[in-house]
Amino acid sequence: MKAVLCKSLEGGALSVEEIAEPVAGPGEAVVAVKAAALNFFDTLIVRGRYQAKPALPFSPAAEIAGIVESVGPGVVHVGPGDRVAAYIGWGGAREKVAVAADKLIPIPAGVNDEAASGVCVTYGTAMHGLKDRGRLKAGETLAVLGASGGAGLAAVEIGKRLGARVIAVASSPEKLAVAVAHGADATINYSDTDLKQALRDVTDGRGADVVYDCVGGPHAEPALRSTAWQGRYLVIGFAGGEIPKIPLNLVLLKGIDVVGVFWGEFVAREPERHRANVAQVLDWIAEGSLAPHIHGVYPFTRFADALGAIERREATGKVVLVP
Repeated sequence: MKAVLCKSLEGGALSVEEIAEPVAGPGEAVVAVKAAALNFFDTLIVRGRYQAKPALPFSPAAEIAGIVESVGPGVVHVGPGDRVAAYIGWGGAREKVAVAADKLIPIPAGVNDEAASGVCVTYGTAMHGLKDRGRLKAGETLAVLGASGGAGLAAVEIGKRLGARVIAVASSPEKLAVAVAHGADATINYSDTDLKQALRDVTDGRGADVVYDCVGGPHAEPALRSTAWQGRYLVIGFAGGEIPKIPLNLVLLKGIDVVGVFWGEFVAREPERHRANVAQVLDWIAEGSLAPHIHGVYPFTRFADALGAIERREATGKVVLVP
């Protein structure tokens, strides 16, 4: 079978090669991959710059959607022919993968493989961040930094689905237009605007109740300064590259909660809650109240183009590989 393989961490060297097909062991299922979604961390993991460092050679892509082909001993809740999605950490860019069966989440009818493959990380993080950690309530104001990328766009959509007024913050009119198309109520272009003042202006001086920060870097402090009294500042990631240093007196003076959203650890510690969050998102997609934005679908042979779109910050929504 074909697989996209990272065989060296020097410059993220990848190639498409033939490898042996997997066999389902105890508690496992072999899934024929129909789509594998990429994320920003895939650009890091293939260079050895991510917190997870799989042994070489490995395949990128932490998320898959496909069809169960076979199951190993002890597997009873899924069987051959079932359509499933899963977060597997890495290794998804292969025609077939062996997966722990308890990671598999059924895909409802009406949800296509490309959409299902990109739900676990971005929408799972948005659900965990906004619902579990941020306690976002209907009628509150949510500001999303990096609102056009996969993680940010999912937060825009989930925020709207939970009843919030959503302010999309991104670096260009084109990216903000994508956020508006997916439900954002207001926009801020932080490349040509004072972010702190703009957030205050768009909230009539009150500030955002919840800030969902995928970017970090120089935008973190002005966003924190314009968070409402007793607001929640959610630390999602640092796509901007720089880990910001926050003056703690701001947290004190505004009574703000600065909340870490470590989705990967949440999945490991509370897998059932993770499965319930993702199942809810898939149901919303099936009923038409969520419509994930797919930036592009690339065959395995164009893996470099797919990763490049993410690395150059060109991608809006999800980037998906297909065999």
